[in-house]
Amino acid sequence: MHNFDFSPLYRTTIGFDHLSSLLKTVSRSDANSNSYPPYNIELLNKDQYRITMAVAGFVKNELDIQIEQQLLVVKGTRHNGEGLEVNYLHQGIAARNFERRFQLADHVEVTQAHLKNGLLHIDLAREIPEAMKPKSIPIESNSNKLIDVEETEPIEKRDAA
Repeated sequence: MHNFDFSPLYRTTIGFDHLSSLLKTVSRSDANSNSYPPYNIELLNKDQYRITMAVAGFVKNELDIQIEQQLLVVKGTRHNGEGLEVNYLHQGIAARNFERRFQLADHVEVTQAHLKNGLLHIDLAREIPEAMKPKSIPIESNSNKLIDVEETEPIEKRDAA
């Protein structure tokens, strides 16, 4: 197990204190998870991603995709073949139930999912809210003077009051 020292990161950043617990969770889940079903994660564009999972033998109503608090959960539950006894000479196609979890970054949302040729494609996009996008603040200047004489009282009037 690897120990990461995030103290240099904390000196110059704010709000990333949850990063260490996230990495611990991910490393723990990777050590405990199996490799079924196999999957790819692709970067399509700057803020667009695709997860492709090999789900041979599953039909649409046997797959479930849910998002809970930035956690994408894909479940596969086989229904067909219940009660059927099959005598395989060789079974190389896995037909077992699965649950695969993916931790999503802030503002990453699933845009669509489709099943084609035994592959489940889940498209995701990072959509940063308008309020969080960088914006330029204009610097206004009313005049070239340092102090506007009309807006200030003469020193004699201030001292008399």
